[in-house]
Amino acid sequence: MEPIINEKKELNFLEKDIIEAVNQYPTPFHIYNGDKIKENGELLMNSFKKYFPNYRNYFAVKATPNPSILSLLKEIGMGVDCSSLAELILSEKVGFKNEEIMFTSNNTKSEEYKKAYELGSIINLDDYTQIEYLYESLGGVMPELISFRYNPGPLKKGNDIIGNPKDAKFGLTSDDLEKAYNKAKELGVKRFGLHCMVASNELDLDYFEETARLLFSTISKLIKSCGITFEMVNLGGGIGIPYRPNQIAVDYLKLTEKISNAYKELIVEVEGLPKLNVVTECGRVITGPYGVLVTKAIHSKSTYKEYIGVDACMVNLMRPGMYGAYHHITVLNPTDPNSFETYDVVGSLCENNDKFCIDRSLPKIHRGDTLVIHDTGAHGHSMGFNYNGKLRSAEYLLLNNSINCIRRAETFDDLFSTLNF
Repeated sequence: MEPIINEKKELNFLEKDIIEAVNQYPTPFHIYNGDKIKENGELLMNSFKKYFPNYRNYFAVKATPNPSILSLLKEIGMGVDCSSLAELILSEKVGFKNEEIMFTSNNTKSEEYKKAYELGSIINLDDYTQIEYLYESLGGVMPELISFRYNPGPLKKGNDIIGNPKDAKFGLTSDDLEKAYNKAKELGVKRFGLHCMVASNELDLDYFEETARLLFSTISKLIKSCGITFEMVNLGGGIGIPYRPNQIAVDYLKLTEKISNAYKELIVEVEGLPKLNVVTECGRVITGPYGVLVTKAIHSKSTYKEYIGVDACMVNLMRPGMYGAYHHITVLNPTDPNSFETYDVVGSLCENNDKFCIDRSLPKIHRGDTLVIHDTGAHGHSMGFNYNGKLRSAEYLLLNNSINCIRRAETFDDLFSTLNF
């Protein structure tokens, strides 16, 4: 049973804006607060630039792959972190180019490397064997700048979402790194970066400082052993958000101060080491808190438990069913806000894990009530699928006091368009 949480959680929207959207558009739908996304993104950027003037965040496109969102982030100086051909094409259509794009993939196809190279992206390789494969894919040439993804294995703990680095499919081992940089240098690469991403949705500041220290010290060793100069260090992403009401958001200034202190100690104050461009690839923390899934109660069921059925389901938000992830739920304008029931809030998929919460204490819910599921601005709509023939919902953007559709809902014609009848 979930702990009873009756306290409220900030919506990051005015209730009137949600109500306006519900009156205007059919549920379910995702809606994003564009003004707050920009404000939050600028705060992250400015916090890092206080210490690292050349800093750039490469927004993880996988989190919220919508051109309207990407355009907002481009306006404030962010780049994009892509992991697939589709994300590269989407970013190109928005206007990202050259080293505004980081391509971090795994098990990568030749056509993906070709597209990343065509766009002038920074290519971040996942394994030693990919060096020769990239070289062959590009017809016997290499990009000027290459980065490698480092998996530190036992040197660094993972967290609940990504898990133990030793069990992760991503990245090169410590033993492979030196060999990889030497091979890249041999094939003509002139500029080098190092990347590490071993946590997801992490709120502990010390974790990110430890990762920075690990990367800075690893770069120092590789400069000496390989005789190369690094110009970029990618600290990865993984900064979490407070999904639960009692959790505290990461303080960007405190975070960047910790990273800056490590940088001074391990890079600046060490003779012979070059200054590094510090970058990140944060996605969730940029958009996550500023999106919600809006749904309506359509049924109630009383058996061994009390159920509320809503018109959204797991295809609209996979995280609770896939990870057991907590997403706060606000019942808008409940009939009796002081009367609580314990519910499972469920969708209509033929899967028993199609649940947005289990044994959650919520104000008593009636058919037609509007429920707002918090923190779906990242890894919400983007993880949607079509099981049971369910259609993916629309996305709306609140920006400058105006609500606009930025992705229409799917239709059955869309769903059947690839079939032969």
